[in-house]
Amino acid sequence: MKRTPVPTKKPAQKPRVDSRQGKWRQMMLFLLVGGALLGTLAVSVIVAVYSQWAKEFDLTQLGQMPERTVVYDLKGEVLGRMHGENRIVVPLNEVSPWFIKALLAREDSRFYHHSGIDYVGVARAAMRNMKDGRIVQGASTLTMQLARNSYTELGDDRNIHRKLLEMMLARRIEKHCTKDQIIEHYVNRIFFGPGLYGIQRASQVYFGKHASQLSLSEAALIAGIVRSPVRFSPFRNYDGAIKERNDVLQRMLATKMITREEELEARYTEVVLHAQPALQHQGGYALDMVRQDLDLILEKQEVEDGGLQVFTTIHKDLQVAAESAVENRLTAVETLGSYKHPTKAEFDAAWDGSTEVSATPYLQAAVTLLDNSTGGILAIVGGRDYRHSKYNRATQGERQIGSTVKPFVYAAGVASGFLPGTWIDDAPIKPGEIQGGDPSWNPQNSDGKFLGLKTVTDGLVLSRNTMTVRLGNHAGLDRVLNLLADSGFPMPKIRTPQIFIGNMGGNVRQLASAMSIFPNQGVRRRPFLIQRIVDKAGVVIYQTPVLEAEIVNPGVAHVMRQMLSQVMERGTAAVVRSEHGFKEPGGGKTGTTNDYKDAWFAGYTERLTCGVWVGLDKPQTIIDQGYGGRLSLPIWADLMKEAVKKGYKSNLAKAGLPLTRVSICRRSSQLATDSCHQAGMAYQDTLPYELVPQNFCLEHRGLGPPVAQPQGNSAGSGNGFWTRIKRWFQ
Repeated sequence: MKRTPVPTKKPAQKPRVDSRQGKWRQMMLFLLVGGALLGTLAVSVIVAVYSQWAKEFDLTQLGQMPERTVVYDLKGEVLGRMHGENRIVVPLNEVSPWFIKALLAREDSRFYHHSGIDYVGVARAAMRNMKDGRIVQGASTLTMQLARNSYTELGDDRNIHRKLLEMMLARRIEKHCTKDQIIEHYVNRIFFGPGLYGIQRASQVYFGKHASQLSLSEAALIAGIVRSPVRFSPFRNYDGAIKERNDVLQRMLATKMITREEELEARYTEVVLHAQPALQHQGGYALDMVRQDLDLILEKQEVEDGGLQVFTTIHKDLQVAAESAVENRLTAVETLGSYKHPTKAEFDAAWDGSTEVSATPYLQAAVTLLDNSTGGILAIVGGRDYRHSKYNRATQGERQIGSTVKPFVYAAGVASGFLPGTWIDDAPIKPGEIQGGDPSWNPQNSDGKFLGLKTVTDGLVLSRNTMTVRLGNHAGLDRVLNLLADSGFPMPKIRTPQIFIGNMGGNVRQLASAMSIFPNQGVRRRPFLIQRIVDKAGVVIYQTPVLEAEIVNPGVAHVMRQMLSQVMERGTAAVVRSEHGFKEPGGGKTGTTNDYKDAWFAGYTERLTCGVWVGLDKPQTIIDQGYGGRLSLPIWADLMKEAVKKGYKSNLAKAGLPLTRVSICRRSSQLATDSCHQAGMAYQDTLPYELVPQNFCLEHRGLGPPVAQPQGNSAGSGNGFWTRIKRWFQ
C-alpha cells in the first residue's frame, strides 16, 4: 500500500522589517529629543542673558516719579505748581478700592496669582493672535507695564527684544517689591491723558475730587481709558469713555469683583465731569519770578525734574488784595471823561487769546509790597493781566521815577549837615548856579510858583523842585548818586543834576526797597521772594539769608521819617488820611513825571513798605492832572489797609533813638547863638544826639557863610564852648 506523504507544515516567517524605516524613526526621535534639548538650552540661555540684562536697571527708580514743583506762600498755602510732570503721588491707601478692582479687572485679573509673567495670559494671547493672523491681544501684566513706563531705555518699539527684557525685568520687580507696592507705583506713574500723570491728578481733573473719593462708576471710567487715554478722554469722547467704563464693569462682574446689583447701579449712574483742564494756567507775575529765581539758584536739571517744595515770602491774601486794588482803581480811572486811551475791557473783548502782546494799549500798574523786617516780598503785581502780557512791570520796567527820588536827595542833604528847619530859597534857579548843570537849565515847580525862603521840611513835604535842586547841589551830585546806588537803584548812565528831581530810571521793586531804609533806621534789607527750597527727600537744599546794609545812619533815618510823615499829613499825599481813611503812622512820597506820563507813590509803615506805579506801556499822558497822589496813592491805601486787617499793625511801644531838644539857626544849621535869636533865625527842634551840631553859628556875627550853606558837623573846641553848651541846654 502506497503511503500518501503527509505535507509538512512550514514554520511561519517573521515579517521583514525595512531597515530604512527604522533608521528614519530613530532619526526623528533623535531630532525631537535633540531639538527639545536645544530649545530648552536656547530658552535657558535667553532667560539667563535677559535676566542678567534686567539686573542693570535700578529698581529704586520705580518710585522716583517726577512731580510738579509746588510753590507755597508764607502761610503754607499753595500758590501754584511748575516744572516736572503734572503728577501728585499718593499712597495706595489713599486710592479708592473701586479703582484698584477696576484696574485689575481691566488690565491684569490674575495679578495676585503670577510672579510678573502671566503664562496663562501668554498662551491665551498667542492662540488669539494665531487665530486672527495678527497681534490683537497682548499679555502684559501690570508689572510688565510698570517696567515699560518706568524705564525709557526699553524704548517704544514693539519687538521680541523689548518684550523679553520687559518680562525678565517684571520678574525681578516682583522679587523686589510687594504686590501693593507694585500697584502703588503703577497708579501713580501711568499716563491718564494729555499732561496728566497718576490717579490723583486724573481724579482731580476729571471729577474734581481726591482719588480716595472715586465712586465705582467713576473708577471704572478712569480704568477704562488707561489703554488709550487720548482717544477715550471723556472731555473729547464722552460716549467712547462710557463704553469703556461699561466694558470694565462687565469684566469686574465676570471676575466676581462686584455683584450684579453693583454693576447695574454703576452702569446707570450718570457720570458728571468736573471739566478742569489738565494743565491749569499756573501763571502770574509772582510765580514767574519764582521760576526765574529757581533758575538762578539751582542747576537746570534740578529745576526741570520738579518735585520740589518752594516756600516763598508771598502772602496770598495780600497778593489777591494787591491785584484787586490795581484792577478796581484803574477801572475807575478808565471811566473818567479825561481818559482817552483804550480800556482793558475793550482790549479783552477783542483779544482772541492766542497770542500775548509785548505792550498793552490800556492803563497798567505795578506794585511791590515788602516786609521791612526781612526784605521779603509779600505781594508783587507786574501788570493787570498775565495772559495778555508776561512783561513784569514791577521788575523789568524802567521808567523815570519823578519826585519819589526826592527823599534820597533830602537824606543826602541831612547827612551833609542840613536840618529840617534850615531855610532854602524857593526861587528861580540862576544861570550857572547848579554845578554840572546846563547854564540854561531852569526847573519849575509843578504849580508854577516860587514861595521864597522855606524850610527843608517844607521843600520835601510840598515837593518843591527848585529847593530840591539847591539842596542836592549843596549835598553834591556824587553823594546823592552814591546814596541812590547803595539804596538799590541802578547807577544812571548820564550824570546830571536833573537826577535831583527824578530824571533817572527805576522800577517799583527798587523804589520800595530803597524807601524801606527810612522805617528800618537806615538799614536796607535786600528784597527776595524764595525763603527756602525743600527737595523730594524733605531736605532743605537752599535757604535765603537776610542780607542787610546800613545806607544812612539811624539819625538821618529818624529825621527823614519825621519829614516824610508830614507828606501824609499836609503834603502831596494828605488825601491818604482825608479821603482814603488810612490811619496808621507812616510816611511816603508821591511822584509824577512830565506830562503826567508816570504816576508813583512809595510809602511805608513801621511794618511794611510799598511802591506803586501807574502808566501806559508806551509812555503817554495818562490823564490831565494825573498826579501820583491821584492815581497811585489810592492803590497803595487800599492794599495797606488790607494789610493792617491781616495783622500788619504798627507797634506802639518801641524804643527809639535818644533825642534832645536843641536851638538851631535856620540859616547855618548850627547851634543858635543869642545873635541868631535876636535876628529871628533860631528855632527849637528835637534831634538825635548824632545829628546835634557841634559848632555854634557864626553867620550872625558877620563871620559865617551865606544863606543855606551849613558849615557841617565838625566838632569845635573854642574857649568857653562847653560853658555855652551847658547854658544853651539849660
